[in-house]
Amino acid sequence: MKSGLVLLTGNGLSPMNYTDNTYRFRQDSNFLYYMGINQPGMMALIDCDEGESILLGKEPTIDDFIWTGPLDSLSTLGERIGVEKVVAIHQIHPMLSKALEAGREIHYLPPYRADNVIKIHRWLGISLDDAKEGYSIPLIRAVVAQREIKSEEEIVAMEKALEVTAEMHLTAMRTAKPGMTEAEVTGKVHGVAVGHGGGLAYPIILTVDGHNLHNHRHHNVLREGQMLLGDFGAETDEVYSGDITRTFPVAKKFTTQQKEIYDIVLQAQLDAIEASVPGTTFKSIHILAATIMAKGLKELGIMKGDLSMAVEEGAHALFFPHGLGHSIGIDVHDMEDLGEAYVGYDKDTIRSKQFGLRSLRFGKALKPGHVMTVEPGLYFIPELIDLWKSEGKFTDYINYDALEAYRGFGGVRIEDDILITKSGNRLVGPTIPKEIEELEAIRGEAY
Repeated sequence: MKSGLVLLTGNGLSPMNYTDNTYRFRQDSNFLYYMGINQPGMMALIDCDEGESILLGKEPTIDDFIWTGPLDSLSTLGERIGVEKVVAIHQIHPMLSKALEAGREIHYLPPYRADNVIKIHRWLGISLDDAKEGYSIPLIRAVVAQREIKSEEEIVAMEKALEVTAEMHLTAMRTAKPGMTEAEVTGKVHGVAVGHGGGLAYPIILTVDGHNLHNHRHHNVLREGQMLLGDFGAETDEVYSGDITRTFPVAKKFTTQQKEIYDIVLQAQLDAIEASVPGTTFKSIHILAATIMAKGLKELGIMKGDLSMAVEEGAHALFFPHGLGHSIGIDVHDMEDLGEAYVGYDKDTIRSKQFGLRSLRFGKALKPGHVMTVEPGLYFIPELIDLWKSEGKFTDYINYDALEAYRGFGGVRIEDDILITKSGNRLVGPTIPKEIEELEAIRGEAY
């Protein structure tokens, strides 16, 4: 950044329904990355001209010891992370005011919490709108350039998260049976994450309505012959994430129809992973996966015509309306608080406005050190099918009559996390069963 002050706003506690009843605390990821302190009420300043870091916070009081237990002093925290200068948090306003009077620039990242917007508004003496929109684009670019390349230590932390995530998915596969509710299975899965001392990287998606992409309801009773889609991952006490999706039958075996759709998605995922190498744009890999799935659907009589044109025009998005994947790290959608335009795209790769492809969060060329999810899916969304059919959309490419047999199918998604290496890629975390034979073996043991 060369000059100015970098302000890193840590997070505070957030009340659920009154002051002392708070949501689970989650520290700001950028504050964690640079300062490494996972407790509320902290701020930091980095003086780019002096080469000095300053940690700001409150000294613990006797009330803190009574209600929350022993807490380290500011000086102890500073010593632990290599910051010599520690200052009481109430000094931050006069420090920033003095810097502004001296004509110094204050750089900060996009604030996503209202309380931090208000603090910036007060500290910098600017309007609330300016506080929300006055973030530093050079700082965003600098942070993305560092955080997108994962260190060996970060990969170790992610491997740990994915070991817990694997246990969560195996628990779902071994637990789900007809007559249970989605909520019962979700409780077992959540318990695994908590039992390992961490929590969830994001709210659990576990549903027989897999065609609803971000379905966090768990009210359905499982019935024989349905498909159960589970998209969930652990966040460890080191605050790194796992993100895995598996889809399996609420039965001992897949039906023929389920196998046909599942095989298409699995082939697309395997080929997309193989194609994920340095220098290749993730956007082109998304299109590869879409083309493979369109070909499979054509073989089933669901799609028709010129597939290259069908994918180019976006007809396949009726069945694949989301992106192939995203960056993952401290955040499950890594750094997306900084803006997908800076994280997933650049001057060489422009985000599409086309339905489906516009939801691709990361499109630029892959580099060694990127960690990506690869998660193709096929979904049969009755409302979207009915809308497109009524509008006469893509009738050269979609056989709407054939879709009647799939109205209650739901959806299939298969997701793994991979590290881009110098020569290709490798799986992050343990291998989690996804071949049909493997899943049927586990499901057979569950009954």
